[in-house]
Amino acid sequence: MNQLRLTATLAERDTLRYTPAGIPVVNCILQHGGEVVEAETPRQVEFAVVAMGIGAIAQQLQRLPLEAVLDCEGFLARKHRNSKTLVFHITRCKAYEKD
Repeated sequence: MNQLRLTATLAERDTLRYTPAGIPVVNCILQHGGEVVEAETPRQVEFAVVAMGIGAIAQQLQRLPLEAVLDCEGFLARKHRNSKTLVFHITRCKAYEKD
């Protein structure tokens, strides 16, 4: 199963664009930082992931301010057919107020 759930900050966002079929698309960078437990040992993790939203998700991401905290679900796919680079395709996204 290819399913990813990530809580992250909207760090960067490109301008909303449209496919030839008229579907909105936005590319963005999500930044995550937190603690996980691995082999019964706490570990700090920080990373950025390239992500994209299509359709209603793209429009939602375009309206959100940078630094918004997001709870996202989606899947990973190659950036291009022959690429080894992965992109997080967001299929559900909820924004939270920062404390």
